[in-house]
Amino acid sequence: VQLVESGGGSVQPGGSLKLSCAAAGFSFVGYVMSWYRQTPGKERELVATIDSIGSTTNYADSMKGRSSISRDNAKNTVYLEMNSLKPEDTAVYYCNARRYGTNFWGQGTQVTVSL
Repeated sequence: VQLVESGGGSVQPGGSLKLSCAAAGFSFVGYVMSWYRQTPGKERELVATIDSIGSTTNYADSMKGRSSISRDNAKNTVYLEMNSLKPEDTAVYYCNARRYGTNFWGQGTQVTVSL
């Protein structure tokens, strides 16, 4: 099983980034996919979730209106597009696949928002 995140980097406040998470080794289409983020000393927090067929999405209040989660089941990939980024969005962003009691995690990709 692999979840490989990419697309992180450094951006100025107000900028945008699009994260990708490529999945392999499991039946991607059957899993709810989510993005989480974590900063040092804090618990990992949910950013956005998309159901298995991409019909329902949910966002953390802090990211509503500034982000969009999507998935391409043909490419086994989930995306997180973030706009109007703020310094407080700085974190390691993780991809998560969940189905019933099974959870898979990626290794994370760093997003840094600063001048």
